[in-house]
Amino acid sequence: MDLEGLETVNILLVKLSAIGDVIHTLPALAALRRCYPDADITWVVEEAAADLLSGHPDLDRVLVSRRKAWMKDLRRGRITAPLREMRAFLRELRSRPYDLVIDFHGLFKSAVIVLLSGGKRKLGYDSLQEGSGLFYNEKIPEEMGKHAVDRYLDFIRYLSDGGRADGKTVCPAAAPEFTIVIGEEEQRRMAALLQGQADILDAVDKGGGETQSGGREISKGRFVAVNPVALWETKLWEDKKFADLCDRIQQKLGIGVILTGGEAGPLNRIQALMKTEAVNLGGQTTLRDLGFLYSKAALVITTDSGPMHLASALGTPVIALFGPTDPARTGPYGPGHRVIRRGLDCMPCFRKQCETTRCMREIAVEEVFAATKEMLTQAKE
Repeated sequence: MDLEGLETVNILLVKLSAIGDVIHTLPALAALRRCYPDADITWVVEEAAADLLSGHPDLDRVLVSRRKAWMKDLRRGRITAPLREMRAFLRELRSRPYDLVIDFHGLFKSAVIVLLSGGKRKLGYDSLQEGSGLFYNEKIPEEMGKHAVDRYLDFIRYLSDGGRADGKTVCPAAAPEFTIVIGEEEQRRMAALLQGQADILDAVDKGGGETQSGGREISKGRFVAVNPVALWETKLWEDKKFADLCDRIQQKLGIGVILTGGEAGPLNRIQALMKTEAVNLGGQTTLRDLGFLYSKAALVITTDSGPMHLASALGTPVIALFGPTDPARTGPYGPGHRVIRRGLDCMPCFRKQCETTRCMREIAVEEVFAATKEMLTQAKE
């Protein structure tokens, strides 16, 4: 069944998590909107990454699955409230007759949503991972050698070419486009957070204008953002090394450092080991706040994490520290970034636990600092 000629095209996208994965899917959304400019497009996402999609210009509707919260409540014996929410979610999910459902996630939890949606064309990867491939009536191969952004764009290529009965191309080719909605609200919040930090960090332009809330506007390129956190323990670099790196950046390069992360604890540990004082925004920013901050940074130094993908999607240069994962598949996307990793025989292993974590421990502070100095110098030229 072709989508052309339908009076209204209803499309459902399923990409639930995580932050980086949702960011990687944004170019496919932009391409799909170019293909079907008048379509009604819905995206199902879990809570952690929902902030990235709210108000997105290419989406007509965002459905937030609170699956983790529902399962947590059920395990604690709380039955009524989660079941009520689940029924409401299902009613909203099925409130449109979907002509096309695309499962970008490819796991059992996403395939179940595809099935429950009642969509006519159910498109996913030709994979039996968690049995997901059994839920689709159209499939494409999943080429794991590609970057995730390009793998997700394969769905749009399929719809443009192989997915049409007449073989006619309907989707114009274009460079991958990352649209992340960041506005005045995020600017005001970040200005307010940094307003009292001017004596620590020269990130507030003392000669510039003021925001509507009275905070100073944040200057572009006046600080380095450092994200030392990651969901996997095998992706973490030592706190002492991050502390030494931040000290060197501030003492030798004369540029301030802002520490970012979803929780304050890890950042507090690093700051306690530092000789200089950085701005610690741990646990104080939304994803959009972080996006605004990263858009103003001269450079973002980070572990393999959602913030890494956020910074690269915004076009800010990234230095990414990689251990167990493969940067060819999930590294910072686009030009101008630097990946630092060791060439161990066991890499990439994709393990969340390891007795040695050699791949991260053997990354030296000197190497990361040298890359930082080089990239900051290039930015000034």
